[in-house]
Amino acid sequence: MSKITAEELVESITNKMKTERGKDLKDASDKDLYYVITSIVNDELKPHWLETEKNYKKRNVRQVYYLSMEFLVGRLAESNLLNFGLLNTTNEALERLGFDPEKVYAEEHDAGLGNGGLGRLAACFLDSLASLRYPGHGCGIRYRYGLFEQRIIHGNQIELPDYWLKEEYPWETRKADEAIKIHFGGQVHMFKKNDGSLEFKYENTDQVMAVPYDIPIVGFENQVVNSLRLWSAELATSDEDVAHTTQYYHHLDHNHSIEQISGFLYPDDSSHEGKELRLKQQYFLVSASIQNIIKKYKETNRKSLNHLPDKVVIQINDTHPSLAIPELMRILMDEEHYGWEDAWKITTKVIAYTNHTTLSEALEKWPTAMIQSLLPRLHMIIDEINERFCKEIWLEYPELRNKIHELAIIADNQVHMARLAIVGSFSVNGVARIHTEILKKKEMKDFYHLFPNKFNNKTNGITHRRWLLQVNPKLSDVITDVIGPQWISRPNQLISLLRYSKDRPFLEKIDKVKHENKQALAKFILDRTGIKVDDKSIFDVQIKRLHEYKRQLLNIFHVIYLYNELKDNPNQDITPRTFIFGAKAAPSYHLAKEVIKLINKVASIVNHDPDIKDKLKVVFLENYNVSLAEKIIPAADISEQISTASKEASGTGNMKMMMNGAITLGTLDGANIEIRDLVGDNNIFIFGLTADEVLEYYHNGGYVARDIYNTDDRVRRILDQLNEGWFGTHDIEFKDIFYHILYHNDPYFVLKDFDPYIVSHELVEQSYRDKFTWLNMSVANIAHSGKFSSDRTIQEYASSIWNLNKV
Repeated sequence: MSKITAEELVESITNKMKTERGKDLKDASDKDLYYVITSIVNDELKPHWLETEKNYKKRNVRQVYYLSMEFLVGRLAESNLLNFGLLNTTNEALERLGFDPEKVYAEEHDAGLGNGGLGRLAACFLDSLASLRYPGHGCGIRYRYGLFEQRIIHGNQIELPDYWLKEEYPWETRKADEAIKIHFGGQVHMFKKNDGSLEFKYENTDQVMAVPYDIPIVGFENQVVNSLRLWSAELATSDEDVAHTTQYYHHLDHNHSIEQISGFLYPDDSSHEGKELRLKQQYFLVSASIQNIIKKYKETNRKSLNHLPDKVVIQINDTHPSLAIPELMRILMDEEHYGWEDAWKITTKVIAYTNHTTLSEALEKWPTAMIQSLLPRLHMIIDEINERFCKEIWLEYPELRNKIHELAIIADNQVHMARLAIVGSFSVNGVARIHTEILKKKEMKDFYHLFPNKFNNKTNGITHRRWLLQVNPKLSDVITDVIGPQWISRPNQLISLLRYSKDRPFLEKIDKVKHENKQALAKFILDRTGIKVDDKSIFDVQIKRLHEYKRQLLNIFHVIYLYNELKDNPNQDITPRTFIFGAKAAPSYHLAKEVIKLINKVASIVNHDPDIKDKLKVVFLENYNVSLAEKIIPAADISEQISTASKEASGTGNMKMMMNGAITLGTLDGANIEIRDLVGDNNIFIFGLTADEVLEYYHNGGYVARDIYNTDDRVRRILDQLNEGWFGTHDIEFKDIFYHILYHNDPYFVLKDFDPYIVSHELVEQSYRDKFTWLNMSVANIAHSGKFSSDRTIQEYASSIWNLNKV
């Protein structure tokens, strides 16, 4: 397809507009153009998609299936055009026809299939699998509603439904003939057969159909098209069945409850019903996916599943799909008639587990009674796994007998999903070097003692094709001009840029591109918010999920500090700053929503205070998503990665901004450490407590937040301003933040790291004032960013965990 000319594409668009949209071009809208472009791309990719699948089947290759509750794929039009080598040609054709390509692509709604880094990582991994010619596919849920559409009204986050499927989604193909039946509830009856083996029968189960919708994952200029299979929950009974029942309204209620399973990404789990729905979603995903995987395996292999581990590997993305382990056991034993030992041997050679967090609240636990009620057969299997595991510890590891309660899969009437994932998998990987070390030495120390060979590290990565080549074409062109195009297929070639880090003409080009990107973002901010920002100011960016450990609060405290300084001395010589925030807080996360409110209230005061003389601007861009990130990241000067050390598993926003020339300001946490090790201390701004120091405080105490409040005038002034309602419309507006910091002893060390954070910002300002020093730092970061391509990560997974071959 890459050989098609702009003239040919213009003709194709003109013809399709008539045949598919029933319009002449003069009457066509941007949306019409979007659908025509996607139709043309689909016509081109579907033969490659079919051929890829046939090729995998013919060669009977080992394949990986990536099970994840999130796939944050963003918009696919530009990405698919880029990977087909047709993006520039399409842009030219649209411009010839009098359309703005950016507006046409913007007609695509971001797919509501994810929330944060977990889902974006999964999307990057699928891109790299296809681009590197690896046979690998995603398995997820086709949520009708995404997390939520965020609106900021009077500073408050307001959640609106994100019905991203209200219009046709042109990238999906419904495969109703491949639907799979899922069972919930009911009773399990056990029978002893003549040969002494056990047989299990299910009665009175609720049946749900999992209908697959496939989305193509296009490899970069290589004709490989893998699949992301998303499951939609639908009623198992037919309309004819309903016609013969008097329970019509009961049927409608039942149908609604079934559709809820694929209705919402992350339903509120503060109630029993919400928890049950989340558990249903997780089982729905794993049961449909594993049944489908086994069906595909049988189409190519003999009926026996003895060789399943030779042909299939299932990677579970965090604990959410951990039920894959007992579900595979159930199918092997109850449907394929394997004994326990053989089924366990197969299962533990097929399943691999990625851990994404050390936060205790994110290590899922489910009430045993809920699993027993909803998934009675799986409860029996999990109970047996637990019994055998605990017995093994007692007999073979006497030194851990007193820790069985801390290791048991079932403890305190709860099923611990991370423990199940570790015990039932052959590989357990963290997602950054420090994260994996914390798992091995602290959080999962005893499991590491039991299974040292399972644990390994795979530092996260991002697809450079999207996060540099696609979102920052001007920078990509400058890079290609000096080092050639090889970096596109081999991103580690970016290191060659170091040769030009002192080359003034090259640095001037880098500077020009950054300024143009800042001008574009400034215009977007003005159009979106009405706030006029200085495109020559430092663009200081923190865009990520709103959570206490990510410490947006520390960032806004720094803004308040600068504001106070300027109020005291309006003529102070500081480099103008634009602080850009983007974040969603979980709807029930009160404190996180208070931080969003504080950021917006501070913005409304700072941005309209004439004493500040436009030296500070604060911008909160609502409804943060992939498309918004694509606009912000190329313009960032400072990448705020300021999580409490030991809390951020890896981060990927740090990698995206680094790749676009921003300088990281961060703690020694997650992948920041590996960025620092590559770029050197002179090309990054590191501050604050280390992970060991944080963990020491948590373990032994010794930190008193009130001591800092009493001794640091800057901190006391900020907190008193919150307590006295200085930033609110009434005096109790932000007392919750005040009390949380002082009366819960600042659990994420905002006050402890405040002074070092201020010092680091002073160093940022000094460095930024020396234009060529700053540009040199920027180039050093771009040059080393190839290490953080997801191509490298996938190569490591493929060789050391999945044992995949390129096709």
